[in-house]
Amino acid sequence: MSGRYKERQYWDSRYRQEERLSAGGHEWFGAYCDFAPLLRRELLPGSRGLVLGCGTSSLSAALHNEGVRPLVSIDYSPVCIKEMAQRHANVPDMSWMVMDARHLQLPDGTFDLVIEKGTLDAMMVDEKDPWRPSQDTITLVDEVLSEVSRVLAPSGRFVSITFSPPHFRARHYAQPQYGWSVSCDTYGRDFHYFFYTMHKGRQLTSLDFERGQSLHKSHVDLEQTATLLEHDDEDFLNNIQV
Repeated sequence: MSGRYKERQYWDSRYRQEERLSAGGHEWFGAYCDFAPLLRRELLPGSRGLVLGCGTSSLSAALHNEGVRPLVSIDYSPVCIKEMAQRHANVPDMSWMVMDARHLQLPDGTFDLVIEKGTLDAMMVDEKDPWRPSQDTITLVDEVLSEVSRVLAPSGRFVSITFSPPHFRARHYAQPQYGWSVSCDTYGRDFHYFFYTMHKGRQLTSLDFERGQSLHKSHVDLEQTATLLEHDDEDFLNNIQV
């Protein structure tokens, strides 16, 4: 990934090019059908949904077809939001908003489902060592996750789709202040992607709690515990449902 992925100007330019070429939306980490069975088990009747960093993906349309309504899709590129709003102008209960995922201008407890697919990956693109993320990256991710937790309903679900395995990414999710549990599945054929589900109102397991605490340890402490976490990941992944 390029460091440009963090820049609004890059995405505005890219979406303008997509529109000129009529190329349609780009699907990070596969199409909806690739992970639909995993997501459908998390959908409750009458789920209200929020898509973070929607881009020009067909994910929002797929969720709407699944009955997730009303559905709000946000992106910080005005070019993207204008294009998607025009594309779905006649679809009821879908709204498109220019918004930064770190500062959700939405009421508390509004959504039963919040989902992001590759948005956090783009925001973390400059991180050189996932074992030892910088404080800037930790703070950035915490800003997003704190907002997600705030806008989730008491029994809501947050789904995060990424190429980052548990020993790197789950540490960010497994923070007690978010008030959710963490689980992980995989999908894909030649290359597996990771499908994390956070259930609001449930507790972290002891392993996830320890994993989350490791995010805040010093580099020396991390070197001493890295082997243990890698062993735990083997057990964790063995229990993943594919």
